[in-house]
Amino acid sequence: MEIEKIKDIYNYIDYNSKVVLTFFFICLIFRLLDRIFQGEVTTFLGSKRCSIFNPLLYIRMVSRIFVHLDWSHFSSNFFYILLLGPMLEEKYGSINLIYMILGTAIFTSLITLIFEPKSNGVGCSDICYMMIVLCSIVNITNGKIPLTLILVFFKFIADEIILIFNHKKDDNVGHLAHVSGALAGFIIGYFIF
Repeated sequence: MEIEKIKDIYNYIDYNSKVVLTFFFICLIFRLLDRIFQGEVTTFLGSKRCSIFNPLLYIRMVSRIFVHLDWSHFSSNFFYILLLGPMLEEKYGSINLIYMILGTAIFTSLITLIFEPKSNGVGCSDICYMMIVLCSIVNITNGKIPLTLILVFFKFIADEIILIFNHKKDDNVGHLAHVSGALAGFIIGYFIF
């Protein structure tokens, strides 16, 4: 009887956004493992600086999006990703969303390697910002700039640009990664799709 109830519950749950939910669960598993191993998972997979001849550097350009510093960092990123990601996955398709996520991760890693070489950024905030900007320009028509994009720019991106120049060394936030993610979202939305 209990097994039937579990099956009934399972029939009502829809894994509606395969890429977004899989991304969430991968990051959740890494967050739990990091907690168990006292930060070693984040240290290993994070964008810790190493020689350009070390293959780990290139793996970490992407793996850093799967690890987060703490539960607050994890939950704030996935609040936006779970909210915006399914709409983008439905509009652009699962495969394209995977390309967007990986492309944004690599683009942001390259930008931070060049302009913030001492940064050890982790997390998927750049993916959040890519999704925020991409959602704001999802309905571009006739070459007009959507008002939503202008408002998003002033709310999210302008704040981050100001914070880059007024950067407090101890705030532990990758403001350049946020701006890079937003720029990737703009490029993807305006020039690619």
